[in-house]
Amino acid sequence: MTLGIAMVPAQPALAQPAAAARGLPDFTDLVDQVGPAVVNIRTTERVTPGESATGMDEEMREFFKRFGVPIPNIPKQQSPQRRNQQPEEQPRGVGSGFILSSDGFVMTNAHVVDGADEVIVTLTDKREFKAKIIGADKRSDVAVVKIDATGLPAVKMGDVNRLKVGEWVIAIGSPFGLDNTVTAGIVSAKQRDTGDYLPLIQTDVAVNPGNSGGPLINMRGEVVGINSQIYSRSGGFMGISFAIPIDEAIRVSDQLRASGRVTRGRIGVQIEQVSKDVAESLGMAKAQGALVRGVEVGSPAEKAGIEAGDVITKFDGKAVEKTVDLPRLVGNTKPGTKANVTVFRRGQTREFPITIAEIDPDEKAAASKNAPGAVKPKASAAAEQLGLIVAELTDAQRKELKLKGGVRVTEVTEAAARAGLREGDVILSVANTEVHSVKEFDAVIAKADKSKPINVLYRRGEWAQYALIRPSR
Repeated sequence: MTLGIAMVPAQPALAQPAAAARGLPDFTDLVDQVGPAVVNIRTTERVTPGESATGMDEEMREFFKRFGVPIPNIPKQQSPQRRNQQPEEQPRGVGSGFILSSDGFVMTNAHVVDGADEVIVTLTDKREFKAKIIGADKRSDVAVVKIDATGLPAVKMGDVNRLKVGEWVIAIGSPFGLDNTVTAGIVSAKQRDTGDYLPLIQTDVAVNPGNSGGPLINMRGEVVGINSQIYSRSGGFMGISFAIPIDEAIRVSDQLRASGRVTRGRIGVQIEQVSKDVAESLGMAKAQGALVRGVEVGSPAEKAGIEAGDVITKFDGKAVEKTVDLPRLVGNTKPGTKANVTVFRRGQTREFPITIAEIDPDEKAAASKNAPGAVKPKASAAAEQLGLIVAELTDAQRKELKLKGGVRVTEVTEAAARAGLREGDVILSVANTEVHSVKEFDAVIAKADKSKPINVLYRRGEWAQYALIRPSR
């Protein structure tokens, strides 16, 4: 009797694989539905005759191709006898795309069309069109091109918020130039932080060179992403691929179609993740938010009163859990918009109204300006333990830098050097305490707990920045 009872549960267990097998998806209807709206994209560039787009002659290029060796990226060079010859079109790359609207707007990746002199779009019915690049945004890797055609089949857009981890998805594209290739897999993860402005969708769908710009499609036949990146050590698919969420891509494409460019908000701060050490030194209950390491002079953040060393915990009422949350929230805010920034500063939560500025695509960090020299002083024992020697700021230096206090760094070694401080930096506060003179600086350092990291707010050039010094023992 005991053996009979023990064997009974084994029967339904054997039936489970068969039931699961019957539930495997059939993608044929999806391919018929979406396939006609997926296109192949070829790009060309003008090069001197006898010189390939990779910068090597045709014989060398053929050697690499014949033996299956990856073609290296060699800078183009022109021999003297070829300098007067007319450039000719040479193949540059192959990618994928999909039709946004019946009047010929096509979405793809920015890296697919970047640097191309000519873009050729091929439809599934083998018709070819020369496309005009409407706009490309490198930050999101989204581009829109236009072909002169009407009555085209267009894709349907899906809701990324409904997309679930474990859900079946397919990709259609042109891997290695093989048009209309279909691959399938599941959503492996969402909100992957692999880009500054976009949380990407991770899948195990086979994506290879040439799939870039093609659609990621759910089981309802809706586009939920643009296949954009792969994780690979060999250049080929290794089980992990990434897609740009379609809602983010549409937001970018709408701006590209309207003006040919994308505008994003900025507030003028340098940020980093809040580590456990930083959270403890600032008196935070847990490590969260975005630590302000630097504030650009004249930026919206400076005008609003935000300081280096602040931790931004909310932007316009939305929580900032991780550092990457802030540039996405600010970037998606229209320049000129007023918003509120919530920060944690010296044990208190404060709120600052701020007016969003427009990000400059060619923005470069301002060059550092070291204050003119003064007599090099001796370091106190406490400051020496941090690896710092500081001097008073002259009235002229305070006026030039528009500062009321601070001390100038004249020498950096050991712990301070490891923290990133340099000669010429101006220290504004130490251990959450403002300093206006060398005497105040030494007093604060003398009282600080040297067994823990000491936070320092300093000015370098046009930026106020934040660092943690771990004293030498």
